[in-house]
Amino acid sequence: MRRRILRSIVLATVTVLLISLALILGVLYGYTTNVTKAQLKEESELTVRGVEEGGIRYLKRVGLAQTRITWIAADGSVRFDNREADPSGMENHLNRQEVQEALQFGSGTDDRFSATLLERCHYIATRLSDGSVLRLSVSQYSILSLLLGMIQPVLLILAFALILSFVLAGRLARAVVKPLNELNLDDPVKNQEYDELSPLLHRIGNQEEALHQQSAELERKQNELESILENMTEGMILLGKQGNIILINAAAGRLLGADRHCIGRDILMVSRNISLQAAISKALGGRKESCKLALRDGMYQLNATPIRYQGHMQGVAVLLFDITIKEQAEEFRREFTGNVSHELRTPLHAISGYAELLKNGLVKQEDVRSFADQIYGETQRMIQLVEDIISLSHLDEGASDMAWEEIDLLEAAKLSVSRLKGIAETAGITITASGDSARIYGIPGLIQTLLTNLADNAVKYNRSGGRAELTVRKQEDGVLLTVTDTGIGIPKEEQQRIFERFYRVDKSHSKAVGGTGLGLSIVKHIAMIHGGRPDVSSTLNEGTKISVLFPTPEDAKKAHETPPQLLQLL
Repeated sequence: MRRRILRSIVLATVTVLLISLALILGVLYGYTTNVTKAQLKEESELTVRGVEEGGIRYLKRVGLAQTRITWIAADGSVRFDNREADPSGMENHLNRQEVQEALQFGSGTDDRFSATLLERCHYIATRLSDGSVLRLSVSQYSILSLLLGMIQPVLLILAFALILSFVLAGRLARAVVKPLNELNLDDPVKNQEYDELSPLLHRIGNQEEALHQQSAELERKQNELESILENMTEGMILLGKQGNIILINAAAGRLLGADRHCIGRDILMVSRNISLQAAISKALGGRKESCKLALRDGMYQLNATPIRYQGHMQGVAVLLFDITIKEQAEEFRREFTGNVSHELRTPLHAISGYAELLKNGLVKQEDVRSFADQIYGETQRMIQLVEDIISLSHLDEGASDMAWEEIDLLEAAKLSVSRLKGIAETAGITITASGDSARIYGIPGLIQTLLTNLADNAVKYNRSGGRAELTVRKQEDGVLLTVTDTGIGIPKEEQQRIFERFYRVDKSHSKAVGGTGLGLSIVKHIAMIHGGRPDVSSTLNEGTKISVLFPTPEDAKKAHETPPQLLQLL
């Protein structure tokens, strides 16, 4: 801007100076021309009078050094010329314009320019009484010659004008630009230096406010997106069309063992997983791909989707979903289905076999009752298995439809003991319930099932002359139920698996006592619903102790107010 101001001022100065010079020269030249012609006319009139009275003697005496006097005869020959010693040798002047006009009209004038001398000559001719013509002429410098004569002072004036204009233009430019440089664009409306800029500054202020709002909105959305990506449990990766990483969230970085510094690197250099590389290569080729990956801590579903814009490939979006629990559930479902099928097949085969023998009359009359007893026993076993499966299915859903209330755990334990007392006495086992009268908050039916299953196992897996004890103790953090027996015990390597469905330590013994393999799994689920978890300690051939710590009624009520979460099957 400074250069434009400087250039404009200097150009204007030079233009004005040149125009002024041309006008002054023109006016002065016109004025001097008029003065010269007037003087020449006066001199001509005086000279004509002198020649009329004194003839050639007058011409020889007159002293007009700047004026040329020529006396021309009527035939055009020159009689006298004050610039020539021998006028007879001069050319005939009859054809000169001013001479022709003088002969015809009595007087005549003419102006002629000399290109060689850069001069303009003014002529005035007057016819005398004898028919001859007296001509006077004077020379005047042309404008160009005057300008060339004044070139030095003109150049000095022009140089001075240029210097002065440069100085003034620089100061003016600084004076104009300084307020512009000092404008507060953060708050343009407050600037009052130039009223002419007010509309522009108001517009800038409005645009700046709109930009601030858009920037704040973009920043908010960016923060929201980053927050969503960082808190996603699923892994997300955005790749460029060359396979370079554009974006990767924390979950994906953890799964692939990458950090923030991997941005810009090729995904194939970050992870060497062959399935991942194959899926991304297909996606970069424009094909949507899905596959399962075994990563650090489980199984993941990978979805690689090509990103296109206006039909052109721009990159790939990769999502990693944790399907570990789903895979475990699927594995559990297959295992559960196999176990149920096996458990049902065995009694069904037995029933089918006994029934076929009876149908074909191959059973003696005295053995029919024995066969009927076998069929009844296998049927009861199937009924118990189905009931246990239904109970487990109900427990998997959290038993949310059942009523909760406060329960005296010791009284519930004594009730279970009384129900099993006959079976225990038949097996030669002493079963007791003792301890503190302590209340818990729970579902009465499920608590009774838990106590009965634990007491039943303590009797079934005991030995003749043994003991089974149910003990209830109050503690600061809750109520502790302990079921102890002096039975066959559980090997150490088997103790963590006894709560799995259909798991039996001694399958032959379990079959003999009629167990379904679901009792302790039901115990574990009931304990978890009530905020507890069973714990087992056992010594082979010495006995087993299973403990369950229930929370206090106050803690249990608070926990029960929170919607129950689905139980994970372990």
